[in-house]
Amino acid sequence: MSRVLILGSDTQVARNIGDALNTASIPNEYASGRADALRRLRMRSFGVVITCAESSVEEDLALLEEMRHIRPGVKCIVLARDSTPDDVIAALRARVFACFTPPFDERAIASLAGDTASDNHWEHDIQVLSARPGWVSVRVSCRLITAERLLIFAKELTNHLPSDVQTDMMHALREILLNAMEHGAAFNPEQVVEVTAVRTARTLVFHVRDPGAGFRQESLTHSAVANPAQDPTAHIRQREEEGMRPGGYGLLVANGTVDELIYSEIGNEVLLIKYVDTPST
Repeated sequence: MSRVLILGSDTQVARNIGDALNTASIPNEYASGRADALRRLRMRSFGVVITCAESSVEEDLALLEEMRHIRPGVKCIVLARDSTPDDVIAALRARVFACFTPPFDERAIASLAGDTASDNHWEHDIQVLSARPGWVSVRVSCRLITAERLLIFAKELTNHLPSDVQTDMMHALREILLNAMEHGAAFNPEQVVEVTAVRTARTLVFHVRDPGAGFRQESLTHSAVANPAQDPTAHIRQREEEGMRPGGYGLLVANGTVDELIYSEIGNEVLLIKYVDTPST
């Protein structure tokens, strides 16, 4: 199992992450600062480096460039005191593994670091096709961890939105993205899903396109969205009969949290539209 290096040994956030890693029996150690981190990387390899929560994204990307001169394949989880859409785009382009700003969920960060410390197939899982603050397009491999990473970046990109709008949109995007990877690509890491986020003056739009053959609404008997009103759990029996995992609520959740959910004719592309009152930035 690869080690995790945590910067900022004097911060409570770093200590909490280290405690969570220790509880999970994941090897980790602290670096007091940038110079100490580079020294430790020269001495031994680390699967993941977690930056100091009090740094900026710009400072962390500069550090990442130096770290990759020593360990080209190192994964970096950026913790920063704040971020802008431009910062998040820069992190995506720099192949940062994940980016977090306050409030930090130290257990979730530690879990992500522990789950991926030994992952050697992540580097090209998120490919930036086009990016500016109002329009970001990426191509992502169909792996569950890649979906989680993309959702983390999407949350950071939308931090300027009202919290209720952001929460609704992230719930819907999660369900649609996981459906695309599971049903459109069977979680085949050699397949990709394309995701575009567009921010207009009055809307937030996500476009998701999967590589599958699509579907017809009448064929979704395994989904809660197809349940008749008098039998709200009909899809559960269907999923059990077909040996599918528990679930089937994705489309229902998405329908309930966005203002418009629009599918293409064959069903392998979807638009999620949420109306917002605040002007774009």
